[in-house]
Formats: sequence, structure tokens, C-alpha cells
Amino acid sequence: MSLLHGNRDFLFGAAAARRSGVQLLPDPTERELFGVPTLLMHGDLLCTDDVRYQRYRARVRRPGVRRAFLALPRALRRAIGEGMRRMSESAKRAKSETIMDVNPGAVEAVLRAHGYPRLIHGHTHRPGRHVHLVDGRACERWVLADWYQRGSYLRCDERGCEAVAL
Repeated sequence: MSLLHGNRDFLFGAAAARRSGVQLLPDPTERELFGVPTLLMHGDLLCTDDVRYQRYRARVRRPGVRRAFLALPRALRRAIGEGMRRMSESAKRAKSETIMDVNPGAVEAVLRAHGYPRLIHGHTHRPGRHVHLVDGRACERWVLADWYQRGSYLRCDERGCEAVAL
């Protein structure tokens, strides 16, 4: 099993991965899925218009900040995490949908940098298949659905990908 860090599990580190048998994937990660080069990302790095979130993300993922946080008592870490979740939800309500979505230029840049692969990511909560024309090439971008209301997954095979609701 593999894990690509998201918003709430980025503290899951190498030692925990070894103990649980999980392979941590770098963000982004390239994989070949049924003959199609595919780029897997969390997706938040594509939301470049949300400058405040990008600053926050860079700060909390610094190794020193992570070490200091993990050195705190578990109850305090849990309380801080719950407070941060509340603040995040409040901040999202105050932001425009445009800021919280991917920046088309960032999507084009990552597709170009990785040789125009299929891109699969989450984070933006705007599920579905999106097609981007990059340098004259049609590139497929799949956004995974969140699990707040109902679960789903993306099934890929030799015919392509499709979202499947649970």
C-alpha cells in the first residue's frame, strides 16, 4: 500500500511507514497506469492563487516545525489539530471558489514539466475529468472526490479511468 500525504496526514513519517508497511510517495509521483504516464499529486501545490494557504503549508511542513509539534504531549497535539481544523473550515468559507481551485497555469506547467501525462489529484473538492490543452496536446486531469458525504474512487484500466461512487 502507498500513501501520498494530504492535508491531515503529513506528519505520518518514514518510521511510521516502515512499521505499518506503507510506502510513502513523493508529491508529485509519476506512475505508468496501463500504458499511460500518470502523475499523482495531492493537488494543493496547484492552488497557487491561495497564497496564504501556500505560506501555511510551507511553514508547517518544515522538518523543525514537525519535530517540535511531534514532541508535544499527544493531548495538546490533538487540541491544536482540532483548533486548526476549525480555523481551516472558517477560512475556506471566507475564500472565493476561484482561489481554492487549481491555477490553470500551474496545471499546465506541471503537465509540461512531466511530459504531458494524465494527472490525478485531490484537494480541490471539484471531482471529475477535466481536459487541458497544453502546447497543442489534450491532457486529462482527474480530480478525486472528497469523502465528506459519500465515498468514491477512481478506477483505471486499459480503456481509461472512471469515477466510481460507493
